Amino acid sequence: MNTPTNQELFDAWRHEPAPLLPLLHAFHDRDGYLSEGAMRAIAKELRLPLADLFGTVTFYHHLSREPGGHQAPRVCTGPVCQLKGAAQVLASLDGATSMPCPGRCDDPVPVLVGDKVFTGAELDRARSPLPPPPPDGIDECVFAAIRATARDSIEGYRASGGYRALPTAIEKMRPGELLDLVDASQLAGRGGAGFPTGRKWRAVADAEGTPKTIVCNADEGEPGCFKDRVLMDHDPHAVIESMALAAYATGASRGFIYLRYEYPETYRLLARAIAEAEAADMIGNAVCGTGFSFHLYLRRGAGAYICGEETSLLNSLEGKHPFPRNRPPFPVTHGYENLPTVVNNVETLVSVPPIVVHGADWYRDLGLSDHPGTKVISLSGDIKRPGNYEVPIGLPLMSLLQDWAGGPGEGRSVQAVTMAGLSGGFLAGEDLDVALDEPSIRAKGSFLGAGGIMVFDDTRDMIDVAHSAMEFFAHESCGKCFPCRIGTRRLTERLNGAGPDDVTQWVDEVSDIGETMKQTSACGLGMAAPLITESLMKYFPERVTEHVGNRRGANR
Repeated sequence: MNTPTNQELFDAWRHEPAPLLPLLHAFHDRDGYLSEGAMRAIAKELRLPLADLFGTVTFYHHLSREPGGHQAPRVCTGPVCQLKGAAQVLASLDGATSMPCPGRCDDPVPVLVGDKVFTGAELDRARSPLPPPPPDGIDECVFAAIRATARDSIEGYRASGGYRALPTAIEKMRPGELLDLVDASQLAGRGGAGFPTGRKWRAVADAEGTPKTIVCNADEGEPGCFKDRVLMDHDPHAVIESMALAAYATGASRGFIYLRYEYPETYRLLARAIAEAEAADMIGNAVCGTGFSFHLYLRRGAGAYICGEETSLLNSLEGKHPFPRNRPPFPVTHGYENLPTVVNNVETLVSVPPIVVHGADWYRDLGLSDHPGTKVISLSGDIKRPGNYEVPIGLPLMSLLQDWAGGPGEGRSVQAVTMAGLSGGFLAGEDLDVALDEPSIRAKGSFLGAGGIMVFDDTRDMIDVAHSAMEFFAHESCGKCFPCRIGTRRLTERLNGAGPDDVTQWVDEVSDIGETMKQTSACGLGMAAPLITESLMKYFPERVTEHVGNRRGANR
């Protein structure tokens, strides 16, 4: 195969929207790194200031500026993998470097080499396992058909009930009726914020300005979260159908799937599914043979946790430095290219086709104790059966851990769990007896968020776990705002032995740093990170006292 020239790469993307990321990947894949010559050529072609382009490229973890960097092994050193032998894997591979959690906590320890992901000591090819079936009597929404044969192909998707909702909505419902249905279902965002989906879609439908855009946020970079990966790997057409439904409801004519870099196999699966859907007129110029048009584009990130925040993601799509935007204005009126934009995560979107087929009442009734719907929980760590579980909202946490996932190892007990990946901090002690719904968990000082839960048994040192978590937040802080940039580093230092020798002073200082971060940070990272230290001090005061006391003794 002939190596493409610069001009051929530019010609391939010249007329595409959001061209910077695909161009960077094209040069990176061709050369094995981004050379200065490539950077200058891209800056000239896209009319970008070279200094700005350098700043953007060096912000992303996986865009190498050194020859051979693309093929250098990158080993996950996230919280779960640190407990499962990441250090040994890292030491065993020549030229390997560490990387933040790549969303495979259910199958540690992942290694990324070029565009391939491997896991396990033997570096076998990694696969995204199907979710286990639910217990008898539990109905699912997004996982209901995912185990069907060849569900990832358009033929298998249709054979198992797919592409029923989109023609039904277009042929039998006005856009406003579809909005009413989503409203009535009480579906809320499943990516962390929990904003009512129907309200967000209606805001975009009512907003002035065209073209409107649907963005699928598939950049699930939160450690401990890997639910969207299994949906995209095994049910990619559900993502496409749901985005087309969102476009019909809001009047959008274009859409983007923003996929995290660490899912290369998923990228190929989605690209194939998009081509199949275009050939079948499920997206494109005449969706389902009607006058409704919706064009869908796949864009791959380059490794930055902050791009999971919707406004950082939009800046990344637009080729800008991926800092969070100040809000208001909000994306529903000033999103992609400053025009009305829906940003929803994968799980939120793929909940919509079943709601169209089965109705709003059906969806609401899936939950327990008057809580509507379901939530996919990514479960990892010290648990016998890690993986993704679609649970009814309101299910007791301990029922999930013990009855569904088999509990911790033999002779072990659950010491603590993290909520919302890392962003919700820890739950422990009596607070483990909580229901998996947002009000119940918020009453404990945490939140459900995206639904990642990491389990730590009674052998784990929670100071070490907290230090690992805060180190991640410090590494991933975009640096835009002072409270987060400095605060995460100061908290990491405190968990690493720095700070006052007196435990009361240490607690007061850590609490003050955390409160400042929560009150003044620009986005959710700086607001969530202090929950790690807050919950550590709440549930493990004796360990905190021991930690500070050890430092005092060492200084004598």
